[in-house]
Amino acid sequence: MKEKESHTRRSFLNKLWLLLGGLAFAELIVMVFTYFRPAEPGTETTDEDNIITAGPVDNFEPGTVSAFVAGKFYLARLEDGGFLAMSRRCTHLSCTVPWVSAENKFICPCHSSEFDIRGEVANPPAPRALDLYPIDIRNNILTVDTGKLRKRSVFAPDQVTYPKKT
Repeated sequence: MKEKESHTRRSFLNKLWLLLGGLAFAELIVMVFTYFRPAEPGTETTDEDNIITAGPVDNFEPGTVSAFVAGKFYLARLEDGGFLAMSRRCTHLSCTVPWVSAENKFICPCHSSEFDIRGEVANPPAPRALDLYPIDIRNNILTVDTGKLRKRSVFAPDQVTYPKKT
């Protein structure tokens, strides 16, 4: 007697589904083990990694905004000489908000939210002002701590950092 080999489309699809299911399960196992594996030494970020040196206070003219791409923030020097370090993310849907110097405001490309130089909402749908990073000025050198994002609802004068008078 001759055994009849049965290679039907249904048996092929069943084997294919078993193979794909096995691959998905193997991927899940790898992801779980990767998640729980301890970090390699030297890959942790420290507080020092989050400190960005912006430069001397005198490098920034009053009424200007400077972009710090590596730090993902804008440094605004207000007309009165104070500084704000603002997040580049819109508070509506987290789109990157560019500074439009011709219009003297931040304009979100996603839904046209507008913010003034202080990060205050000038045109919704953004629900609140741009978030801030803490600024420290020592020896006339300005640094920004990008590891400590502070959420804010509106602009308040106490959020501005001023250089010390010498």
